[in-house]
Amino acid sequence: MYNEKAYELTVLPGTNRNGEQEGFDRIVIRPGDSLSIVGPTGSGKSAFINDIEVLAQEDTVTGRTILVNGEEPSEELVRDPAKKPIALISQNTRVIADLSVSRFLALHIQARDTGAGRLMARTIALANEFTGEKIAEGMRMTELSGGQTRSLLIADAILVGQTPILLLDEVENAGINKERVIACLREYKKAVIFVTHDPYIALITDRRIVMKNGAVSAVIEPDGSERVVTSTVAEIDAYLWDLREKIRNGDRVDTPDIIPANHKKEVVAA
Repeated sequence: MYNEKAYELTVLPGTNRNGEQEGFDRIVIRPGDSLSIVGPTGSGKSAFINDIEVLAQEDTVTGRTILVNGEEPSEELVRDPAKKPIALISQNTRVIADLSVSRFLALHIQARDTGAGRLMARTIALANEFTGEKIAEGMRMTELSGGQTRSLLIADAILVGQTPILLLDEVENAGINKERVIACLREYKKAVIFVTHDPYIALITDRRIVMKNGAVSAVIEPDGSERVVTSTVAEIDAYLWDLREKIRNGDRVDTPDIIPANHKKEVVAA
């Protein structure tokens, strides 16, 4: 099983759209690391994680190379989905099989041969920590919302697939509890890479990789200078999550009760 072996990925530089080499020596991704990939639309964010997902060997448009534990990945890691240490979950992920949630998970558990009797219930319970719309075993996969689908697939990758490296491409747009997802991934010592436009995710990850013109233009590591901003954004993000859930549940919104304390005066005065 994957959790019996640690995987370390190394990204070696390729070139930008002008054929110029990227401005970094190497990016090493270890168990428990969290990275965010940021940049404007079309800057190369998705291409970066796609290179990781296919374990590129200078055979993609970027020319990057991905090493696994410092070496070229074996054919088994590249070709066998059951052995591949990487799971990619994007905002466009769809499950087209018209199966119940329980049948979908049972097939994956059987394929992985985990032998864990309570694994299905644990996976659904974990998924329900990520989404405000509760998932039940009898629901059809094709009927799940975007947030429910992504939450279930993340929980499935953590517990059933035991995948050590997760690539999450703008999944925050599906209304997922981002803070809980990140805390859980750290708890299970997963490496996670977010492609994101969300300032909260960008600020709380261990490193930010900035993309421009199809290449990495900077790698930013927190130095403490953004702590106050991060705290403020965390409050705003929690406020928006609470507001979204209240509106989804049909509740009326009592402004003084839900706005973070340091924002009440300005909003109420307005």
